[in-house]
Amino acid sequence: MAVADQDTAVRTGLVTRVFIYGILLVFAAFYLLPLFVMLTNSLKPLPEITGGNMMALPDTWTFEPWRQAWSSAQIGVEPTGLKPYFMNSILMVVPAVAISTMIGALNGYVLTKWSFRGDKIIFGLLLFSCFIPFQIVLIPMASVLGKLGMAGSIPGLVLVHVVYGIGFSTLYYRNYYAVFPTELVRAAMIDGAGFFRIFWRILLPVSGPITVVCVIWQFTNIWNDFLFGASFGGQTQPMTVALNNLVQSSTGVKEYNVHFAGAILAALPTLLVYIVAGRYFVRGLMAGSVKG
Repeated sequence: MAVADQDTAVRTGLVTRVFIYGILLVFAAFYLLPLFVMLTNSLKPLPEITGGNMMALPDTWTFEPWRQAWSSAQIGVEPTGLKPYFMNSILMVVPAVAISTMIGALNGYVLTKWSFRGDKIIFGLLLFSCFIPFQIVLIPMASVLGKLGMAGSIPGLVLVHVVYGIGFSTLYYRNYYAVFPTELVRAAMIDGAGFFRIFWRILLPVSGPITVVCVIWQFTNIWNDFLFGASFGGQTQPMTVALNNLVQSSTGVKEYNVHFAGAILAALPTLLVYIVAGRYFVRGLMAGSVKG
């Protein structure tokens, strides 16, 4: 009887696993279908697409749409492709992510290990900033950038994203450092270590998981942002704005294969970030979820 029950349990477990994996495969296929359509059509000549065969593999494989999207597609008044706008995004994202992450780490360190009167109020205000809609800050931010002489420039976009990202980065590091033993900080203070020495030598070396979380979050948000780039970019617009201008062009033939290639190029950096460091994202979030 025990052997029969065990066999039944094994068969039931196998059927359950097959059902679960089958459902997951269906959802994965449904989720990846747009990427498949974009990728296959970006490798087709335009006549194959206009012939109504978007779901089929290319009869003639070509990388010409990718070359055009990168270097010669008509964006605005110049046939520059996405290349200069890609560089604008890189010049905007890298310093914005680095600065907002470092400020968030320092804020989290101060709010957890150097308590002072009103620290909870300050943290609450920083947390509140995470829930302010982008649209509300457009006019005040435009006024500030104009007075600073940074409107329509990459440093202006960097400033906008740093200001808007400090709340999130502070939240991540504050919760992460809240579970770090305060006794180690006090022992370092007794040994004569100062504010920055404790931060650089004790807290920062163990901040790898939450730093990955913060970098992925900030990189994704800043790279994919359209509203700030369209509002404050001027002549230094980022990749997302250029892609919109490419797709929304109202002159000439709609080159769907070039549009698909451009969309993949715009999404490629965030995909690479998640592929390389995505497994650390949940791990870092869980590391700071015990307390705080």
